Amino acid sequence: MSWDANDVVLLKKLWSVGQSASQIARRLGCSRNAVCGRLTRLGLKRGHKPPTAKPKIRPVPKRTPALLAACARPVAKKVLRKTPGRQPKKFTKRQLYAMLADAVRNTG
Repeated sequence: MSWDANDVVLLKKLWSVGQSASQIARRLGCSRNAVCGRLTRLGLKRGHKPPTAKPKIRPVPKRTPALLAACARPVAKKVLRKTPGRQPKKFTKRQLYAMLADAVRNTG
């Protein structure tokens, strides 16, 4: 779009009033991106709006020792005891070599 002086004046006026880029684009008969580009080249920016409400941030109340004691529950201790299970089978060297030979024979 070619911007003439009247379009630029109208763009500045509508932008200062508070209209959006889409509304201005519809009024001028061009795309929103064309309006945004022209606003950037003209150096026109819309400032950040101040927040409408100021949120009140309240600190978390600290627990008193009485409350901590009331909330505490006795924890049962877990005692881990090893139960005598099956012991691994002991093999002789001869048995291990025999198992290895069988495994090699079966794989190939």
